[in-house]
Amino acid sequence: MNVLVVGAGAMGRWFARTVREHADASVAFSDVDAAAAEAAAAAVGGRAVERDAAETFDVVCIAVPMPVAETAIAEFAPLATGAIADVTGSMAGPIAAMREAAPDGQRLSLHPLFAPENAPGNVAAVTDAPGPEADAVVDAIAAAGNDCFETTASEHDRAMETVQASAHAAVLAFAMAADDVPERFQTPISAGLFDLVAQVTGGDARVYADIQETFDGAADVAAAARRLADADADAFADIYDQLS
Repeated sequence: MNVLVVGAGAMGRWFARTVREHADASVAFSDVDAAAAEAAAAAVGGRAVERDAAETFDVVCIAVPMPVAETAIAEFAPLATGAIADVTGSMAGPIAAMREAAPDGQRLSLHPLFAPENAPGNVAAVTDAPGPEADAVVDAIAAAGNDCFETTASEHDRAMETVQASAHAAVLAFAMAADDVPERFQTPISAGLFDLVAQVTGGDARVYADIQETFDGAADVAAAARRLADADADAFADIYDQLS
């Protein structure tokens, strides 16, 4: 199986390495930054190809930032003779784009719910149009120790409003509001929150910005914080009791 990965970032490398090691696939990378494609190919064990190369592949995987996912799908789907897949992080938009660009092909949307360095983990999957190449990709991900579970685009994107947009907004809002407190004053809860701040702020700001732009959730966190701030003791206790 020969695979083209469009996007030479961490998630594209994770996908390429997974199918190379567990599906005996040959992999190629394409990226707007040709040097990044070359570096990814050297790191994973593959080759880099030009964006306009006249070549087809059994599987084309789109691993680009969410705001440009649909554009990349439209551009590269014609190169897929078997399956078009994405690991961009949202599902409704990419699946709609894949249906338009590859109406007769196999279509698979995947979202690894972890950073590549934390693999293996849970991988959400929507097999929109099954087939042997799509099955081989899912099997490779499972063989790497991941729990690949089937969902729907709407269920996935609703969940991301909570587990990504709201969660990240809550952690970053705490970071913005918190003072620098000496270690001796930390409680288990505050220490845990500061650990989360370090984890969230240690990544790529653009990725977190894309999540906030794609999924609702931050406004709900802000409204909840305002509700707590405005609550008197009785109202606060009612809220607390509802959550416990």
